[in-house]
Amino acid sequence: MNVPNLITIFRILLVPFFIIYMINQRIFASLVVFAIAGLSDAADGFIARAFHQKTNMGTYLDPLADKILLVSAFITMAMFKMLPPWLAVLTVSRDIIILLGVLILVLNNYPVKVKPSILSKATTLSQVVTIIIVLFDRYLHIMLFEIYLFWLVALLTILSGLQYIRNGLSILSRGMNGDFS
Repeated sequence: MNVPNLITIFRILLVPFFIIYMINQRIFASLVVFAIAGLSDAADGFIARAFHQKTNMGTYLDPLADKILLVSAFITMAMFKMLPPWLAVLTVSRDIIILLGVLILVLNNYPVKVKPSILSKATTLSQVVTIIIVLFDRYLHIMLFEIYLFWLVALLTILSGLQYIRNGLSILSRGMNGDFS
């Protein structure tokens, strides 16, 4: 256990607080918790790289923490009509497909190296930024350009999901080790 992994676990532990604040319609508190979670994601990655503290556990735990946070946020915010339900279904479905793909590869004894592509990172970033902007807009009772963000997230989510599917099928068809990115 090292500092980046502890920060990642901290991010996972923030999720229930985010959900509770959302349920209680404490938008500013939700925004603060989500922002802290986002900053912790950047911090654990920076510390792991800068101080050579990358671990096998962190390789799997960090993206899992991201998925837990984002899935929770998208579902909760869709329930409160802050995000379109179709967008929540799309983002959650992509994450389920990715997790099932990794599970299939692991169960078939294919070692999986988690290495997100630039498209995958852009998708995650767009999802995080959208959540922050929507929470900020709701706190200030304004609506900026959310619809454009929703369509951008949808497009990136679809493209990224198709990329993961293509890479997973490629690994299975080659019968060789490979990156799942």
